Amino acid sequence: MALKITGDDLDTLRTLAEGMQQRLAAIPGLTDLQVERQLRVPQLQVAVDHERAALYGISAASVAEALQSLSGGQVVSQVVDGARRFDVVLRLGDADRTGAGLAAVMIETPAGRVPLSLLAELHDTDGPNQILRENGRRRIVVLANTDGSDMAGIIARIRAEMEMATLPPGYFFTLEGTFQAQEEAARLIAGLSLVSLSLIFMVLYSRYKSAVLALIIMGNVPLALVGAIAALWIAGQPLSVASMIGFITLAGIATRNGILKVSHYLNLALLEGERWGLALVMRGSLERLTPVLMTALSAGFALIPLMIGASEPGKEILHPVAVTIFGGLITATLLDTFLTPLLFHRFGRPALERLRVVQQERKVAEAY
Repeated sequence: MALKITGDDLDTLRTLAEGMQQRLAAIPGLTDLQVERQLRVPQLQVAVDHERAALYGISAASVAEALQSLSGGQVVSQVVDGARRFDVVLRLGDADRTGAGLAAVMIETPAGRVPLSLLAELHDTDGPNQILRENGRRRIVVLANTDGSDMAGIIARIRAEMEMATLPPGYFFTLEGTFQAQEEAARLIAGLSLVSLSLIFMVLYSRYKSAVLALIIMGNVPLALVGAIAALWIAGQPLSVASMIGFITLAGIATRNGILKVSHYLNLALLEGERWGLALVMRGSLERLTPVLMTALSAGFALIPLMIGASEPGKEILHPVAVTIFGGLITATLLDTFLTPLLFHRFGRPALERLRVVQQERKVAEAY
């Protein structure tokens, strides 16, 4: 995680960064909290007097270029030694590159050679060893990691601290890090979940020609989500991208259980002549109980190895998926045993009668 503070004055940036470091230190789950390292080093500031420089017919840029050549050095030739080449650099000696020495350095001007002290003011001071910029603005960074706990909760607390902090005019925060990829993936999965549920509804409606029956079947999805969330809480797992993938898988498994029961109710009434009533629902539920339980048990036993040893290499992603699906299977299977029969008995008769009329008109007995 990187909290970037952007502004103009370096001392103000450092003060704001240290203040945010103290505020973020109170957030549980943050580790390795530190401000971007920046040291104060001795510096010699040269402030060119533009009016004086103009009197001697030289610009500030020319003064800076000459000073750079004298203090930093300029390559004037090369020495060749066999296959190797060495640059010959001409520059002032160490004793002349002090404040007093540079003040006496002679600068070439159209009016003749004049000492630097006549063109600029030199001051011994200190300053940061590096100045980092982003989009042309100075910035400093507060860095941190997480201990692997709830990333979304930690980021929410950091953003809350950012909103409560008071910034001078012209200064602003930017929060970046690997969590951005997770948030983008979460938004994508949320969108895909809506698309998945919409497609499931469309397929069910095209098959049963009834929105009521489609919704009765999809009533298992919330039941599965209850168990999945409870399982994540018991296992101490945060809501992550992997667990959200498990939710999508779970929606398909829960819907399949409803399809098994509702289709059998319809077949009993339309093909076997079972009269509408509680007896039809009881018989259909009992006859479909074994396949539903066998499917749930098979999937549950297959997931147990992935739920054991969450810290083992290779299970970082599969473990949350397994926990999500396993918890959802338990609640979806148990609660579906009562909810789907009750919903069908309460709301399913009109849809059943419409299907009966359609089959009588077509004179075709179609199994569901």
